[in-house]
Amino acid sequence: MPSVALSNESESQASEPLSQQYRQVRSQTMALVAPLTAEDMLLQSMPDASPTKWHLAHTTWFFETFLLQPHLSGYQPFDKAYQYLFNSYYDTVGERHPRPQRGLLSRPALTEVIAYREHVDAAMLQLLSEPAPDIAAAVTIGLHHEMQHQELIQTDIKHALSLNSYAQPKASPDRPDAANTATHDEPEFVCFAGGLVEVGTNAENGFAYDCEQPRHKVFVPEFSLCERLVTNAEWLEFIEDDGYKRPEFWLSDGWATVQEEHWRAPLYWHREGRQWFTRTQSQRLPVDPNAPVCHISYYEADAFARWRGCRLPTEFEWEHAASKLPLEGNFLESGVALPQSAQGAEGSLKQMFGDAWEWTQSPFLPYPGFTPPEGALSEYNGKFMANQWVLRGGSCATAKQQMRVSYRNFFYAHQRWQFSSLRLAK
Repeated sequence: MPSVALSNESESQASEPLSQQYRQVRSQTMALVAPLTAEDMLLQSMPDASPTKWHLAHTTWFFETFLLQPHLSGYQPFDKAYQYLFNSYYDTVGERHPRPQRGLLSRPALTEVIAYREHVDAAMLQLLSEPAPDIAAAVTIGLHHEMQHQELIQTDIKHALSLNSYAQPKASPDRPDAANTATHDEPEFVCFAGGLVEVGTNAENGFAYDCEQPRHKVFVPEFSLCERLVTNAEWLEFIEDDGYKRPEFWLSDGWATVQEEHWRAPLYWHREGRQWFTRTQSQRLPVDPNAPVCHISYYEADAFARWRGCRLPTEFEWEHAASKLPLEGNFLESGVALPQSAQGAEGSLKQMFGDAWEWTQSPFLPYPGFTPPEGALSEYNGKFMANQWVLRGGSCATAKQQMRVSYRNFFYAHQRWQFSSLRLAK
């Protein structure tokens, strides 16, 4: 069982009965997929992404496998074949369907997957009617696991629909041309004194993943952070200065990836004449020059920072700077499908939470004293602590109730289908 820590931001949610929390999270998933067709939900556009139908089944499999089968007397699995079909990476649980072939699972049908969710939901509510104290931790991690998949549902289907020209209607003709509303004010940097600071969290403070623990001290030299995320207008300057064609700004692996993948702009950007477009899940829009650049890899973020004579922050600098800020921002609950332009007083940190994940220069490694939990859930984070980079702050696709200042997301350096951006540091 993973150790659980509840942050202050999660206290109001934690005070609700588990059954109410369960209903809210599960219904939020179904609200996200309501606009999609059954055909949409079968698509798998690349090995890194999964079909929406698979996400619906896998999150249900999680509750069936780790809660119902061991804890609800007399529970019968909906279909024993699902144990193989909808396992993700839990090797200790058993074998699983190959990840790159999830899009081939035309059967079971979507209607059967929905019936599976309803079957498990009914059993879970029975289990939670009088929950035993020893299951609360597993239920809570299951709910946060489902919120992670809510974010993946949005990013994965966005990538899939981006490859379908029929699913890319342009914005309405009366939409103002965003290029005419660009501002070019130079951002300010906010300075922070160096010293010994505490990062991470401990179990007594509320829910957190194992990789956020234990709370410990690190030395952070004096540093400064840009008051906001890098904008699309600034990224256009990088493109126009041949940033994608100049190897002096790029890490070796990054430059090789640029050449191999023919990157010339962020993912989803497309140029028509002099106008750049990007897209939401449902339509193409002119690139808003004032909004944060989004869908960039670690390699691109690092190259841009070098081009600007800056660098990416460490995750400890980011957490120290964000530790006293209110947890407010453009999250999933706002219903906005793209990062929005920065709002707030000049010279103060903005967009630290929500809008887009921020790449850091920190590798995803265990904290000093990290101990993986026992059992199958020990595979949740610890097995991925190699060759990945930490992102902080959440995005417009992240549920606010999932966020806290210590939350560590992680991806490989070449990946960019997530809502990822950057903030400059010095």
